[in-house]
Amino acid sequence: MADSTPIRKNERKLTIARAMAEAVAQEMRIDPKVFVMGEDIGELGGVYGNTRGLLAEFGAERVRDTPISETAFIGAAVGAAQDGMRPVVELMFVDFFGVCFDAIYNLMAKNIYFSGGTFKVPMVLMTSTGGGYSDGGQHSQCVYGTFAHLPGMKVVAPSNAYDAKGLMAAAIRDDNPVVFMYHKALQGMGWLGTEPAATVHVPEESYTIEIGSAAVIRSGRDLTIVSLGIGVHHALKAAQRLSERGIEAEVVDIRSLVPLDRATICASVAKTGRLIVVDEDYHSYGVTGEIIATVVEHDLSVLKAPPVRIAFPDVPIPFARVMEQFCLPNPDKIVTAAETMLGRDVAVTNA
Repeated sequence: MADSTPIRKNERKLTIARAMAEAVAQEMRIDPKVFVMGEDIGELGGVYGNTRGLLAEFGAERVRDTPISETAFIGAAVGAAQDGMRPVVELMFVDFFGVCFDAIYNLMAKNIYFSGGTFKVPMVLMTSTGGGYSDGGQHSQCVYGTFAHLPGMKVVAPSNAYDAKGLMAAAIRDDNPVVFMYHKALQGMGWLGTEPAATVHVPEESYTIEIGSAAVIRSGRDLTIVSLGIGVHHALKAAQRLSERGIEAEVVDIRSLVPLDRATICASVAKTGRLIVVDEDYHSYGVTGEIIATVVEHDLSVLKAPPVRIAFPDVPIPFARVMEQFCLPNPDKIVTAAETMLGRDVAVTNA
């Protein structure tokens, strides 16, 4: 079980976008085999700022703007990775995976297995997730479960800048393909609006966070809330409101979907006896169901109440703002679920 983000006296707060760019730059200085490809990642610095400053330092040979052809440049990255390079490739919106999924899943994820381990595929596919901007069903999905379900790829989704830097460095150094999924609402881009709590202290020195290590970021005794990305911030806000009502919730940030830190999740639920899982991905066949199954399969007897999942309904994401906001997870939904789950037990628990 990993510790939460450390507190330092001399804080240097970065947004997730700047933390990602710093991690990539530091890895590029360390290893000349690291290079970056994608749409608008050069002079623009990426639509979300994830590659800002890289072109000026490393030049167009190592920071390559590509045509709008995801299949081509992701396929090229797979070949480069197998040939000994370490590409970092941006798929601007995760929703675009449909046009290049053959390159992702039949090449990037499987070629290590197809070659019997002869070829490594040390590449990072970073991509944006998340709704809330009335961008419609083509630009607003998370589809965490889709990537986590398919073997051969590691999958991470940070909720704050400290984790984003450490996970990016670890992903670039990994000999396996890593999908790095960042939520738009956490990037720190002014035009998007951002969650202030995602901007945290980030050390200047290079460091890594183990892929597959969750973090307990709030301790509690009455229930466990497990989430990732923006859902972690919904969970923390809900936990604060619940605390004011005498309910102490423990919050677990999984940080990594593959590998999934099942031990940390199970230990927390064994402590609290109750589980709520929050995910902006679709309700059915997703991360929420996998986490609940993990707990139930490990030890059903620890549960004092049926687990609850809060996720996006099984409908294409609406364009209309009022409809989209109605569907998205939020702190209100978590608070309601927690109070319903505990019911009269809360009076006994906190007596």
